[in-house]
Amino acid sequence: ITYCFSFSLIPGCGMFTFLSSTIAAISGLLMGYELGLISGALLQLSSILMLSCKQQEIVVSSILIGALLASLTGGFLIDRFGRRIAIIVASSLFVLGSLILIPSASYGILIVGRITIGISISLSSIATCVYIAEIAPQHRRGLLVSLNELMIVTGFLFAYISNYVFASVSQGWKYMFGLAMPLGALQAVAMYFLPPSPRFLVMKGNEEAASKVLGRLRATSDTAEELIAIKSSLKDEHQYGFLDLFRSKDNMRARMLIGLTLAFFVQTTGQPNILFYASTVLKSVGFQSNEAASLASTGVGVVKVVSTIPAISFVDQVGSKTFLCIGSSLMAVSLVTMGLVNFNLHMNFTNICRSQSLEDSVFHGSGNLTASNDSLRNQFGSMTSQDGISLNTLKKSKMAKTEEQNRTVLEGDMISTGSQMRSNIKTETVEVPLLLKWISLASLLVYVAAFSIGLGPMTWLLLSEIFPGGIRGRAIALTSSMNWGINLLISLTFLTVTDLIGLPWVCFIYTVMSLASLAFVIMFIPETKGCSLEQISMELAKQKYVKNTTCWISQRREKLAPIELPKREHWEPMWPSQEN
Repeated sequence: ITYCFSFSLIPGCGMFTFLSSTIAAISGLLMGYELGLISGALLQLSSILMLSCKQQEIVVSSILIGALLASLTGGFLIDRFGRRIAIIVASSLFVLGSLILIPSASYGILIVGRITIGISISLSSIATCVYIAEIAPQHRRGLLVSLNELMIVTGFLFAYISNYVFASVSQGWKYMFGLAMPLGALQAVAMYFLPPSPRFLVMKGNEEAASKVLGRLRATSDTAEELIAIKSSLKDEHQYGFLDLFRSKDNMRARMLIGLTLAFFVQTTGQPNILFYASTVLKSVGFQSNEAASLASTGVGVVKVVSTIPAISFVDQVGSKTFLCIGSSLMAVSLVTMGLVNFNLHMNFTNICRSQSLEDSVFHGSGNLTASNDSLRNQFGSMTSQDGISLNTLKKSKMAKTEEQNRTVLEGDMISTGSQMRSNIKTETVEVPLLLKWISLASLLVYVAAFSIGLGPMTWLLLSEIFPGGIRGRAIALTSSMNWGINLLISLTFLTVTDLIGLPWVCFIYTVMSLASLAFVIMFIPETKGCSLEQISMELAKQKYVKNTTCWISQRREKLAPIELPKREHWEPMWPSQEN
């Protein structure tokens, strides 16, 4: 990032601020890793545990259940005990969740571990967003807050690389779950030595400590002006209670609606599902083997990282609203392309789920052998290979003492089973034309890139800016609850819905939502670049909102007038003056 190396030359933005933000943003790395990890781990676990499509949806969504639970209470913890303490607790929970996941391949233990991880990443995502926003100087807040998004997409990339590396390794899923555990422990220790948020210290009445922290963060002893601004802002914000988020006072209800709507579009434009089921989606468009699907998923991770870097580097110059518009537009175009291309592909997601555990059902199903045998595997493969059926490699283990007795019975069963399979699923595997395969992959990569410059980083930047400091933690927690709740609902039904209506129509639904998000951003989202958190809150509280017949809407605004920047002869108004 170009600005990282010039921080020490920028007044009020020392390397310690960047270091503190980076350590806090490790939460994003852990979050991205865990969210992307299941894409590859599920390929192994679905065969080992013989998971149905619905069980796979539950495994994927269990992390979201934990995230939803944490988001309902995380805001209170963050505002009561501090942003830094919340990050330490979240990191510790991450380590605990990893320890639960590694030892056992039990379906129930898998769910418990994933829920624990979900609690961790939800709490850390809220706390990290607020912590970085409150320690960052106004002219570098966009860059530093978006650093968390860069860490998230980097985590996805590491997860996809891990998926590929361990795709063919026996019990590779255990290595996948355990790799990030030391990093979680390291963050918990490192955060202990970082300072609390100066705004949180002022909220708790510790102004002397807040002044020292500001001096260390800004690399200067002259912090009186910023401290006065923080005190003045928080003096008024202490009056806010949780229910004020739903009242018209200071336009809090309108701000809340902006936050909730952004969270809604983050989920309903489809990006999280594409990432959760990346390997499954790629299998459906022709990347048939686990290794090929995992390798293609790694390409998705690379694109996310490469796309996020320019977005966070230039957000303070270009503005979050511009990036949101560009991202939503490109998402709509790529989704239409993906949908049109996939009209020519007939792979069925549910059948993919079934075929993944088909071979295991024969060898490891109830009443059958508990282990595999090369001669049996070869015979089984010869019966199905002529029909183009691709099967997973069988799990190696010790033969049962009754193998010889059972083999004769099994071979007879396999002959009839193989004949039945040929008649039932002969048409389920379709050779995808090479051109369509790569056009589909290219559309997917553009879609991922568009999200990574728009809704991905910019949503959480705006959420960290538009709410008053005294209630910021609870406000973001509420929007986060909606975010995780919708994510849970969509993830629990993604495979089922895709089976019912087909991947093309799913893409078209996401296209409509992308266009709706573009319209919403143009009409209602403010541009906040160059403004302090106190100035943003003060200006938003002044605006007049008019009641439409269907919803509360604001007069359109183009830009907030920044303060503490080079003076202008006059400030342009945020909204045109209008009385209603």
